Amino acid sequence: MNGRAILWAWDIALVAARAVLAVMFIWACVHKILDPGDFALQVATYQILPLGLVNLQAIILPWIELVAGILLVLGLWTRAAALVTCGMNVMFIVAIAMALAAELQLQCGCFASADAGHEMSGGLIVRDAALFAAGALLVVRRPDRFTLDGWLARRKANA
Repeated sequence: MNGRAILWAWDIALVAARAVLAVMFIWACVHKILDPGDFALQVATYQILPLGLVNLQAIILPWIELVAGILLVLGLWTRAAALVTCGMNVMFIVAIAMALAAELQLQCGCFASADAGHEMSGGLIVRDAALFAAGALLVVRRPDRFTLDGWLARRKANA
């Protein structure tokens, strides 16, 4: 494979990573934004945060997920948005691991209401680790040519 083909392969991998992360985080935030009370209840069942912080976390987290997802779709501040998703995935992995260790019987609260949520399992940790890896790839690689970041960098270089 020549150098140009390798760059295209990296661009495709980076676009795929951005798309997967963006879709996952935007999809995950919708129910949380529409029903913050239900999400707060799901957060409280993890028994990690003090009750005084549960509502604040349930209100703020979905909006951070939405902004990170939109920035990844646009390819604007891609590394920063990917770093935020990495931080959230670490937080999710720790919370799920703690819930599994405590043998809590709860839904993960990841994408939908408790009625449609995912059962706690090690598979959730694997999924979040894969999402972390996608975010880490975006943090360490240059912006792909299909991002606003890449366009702005090319424009600055040609000025």
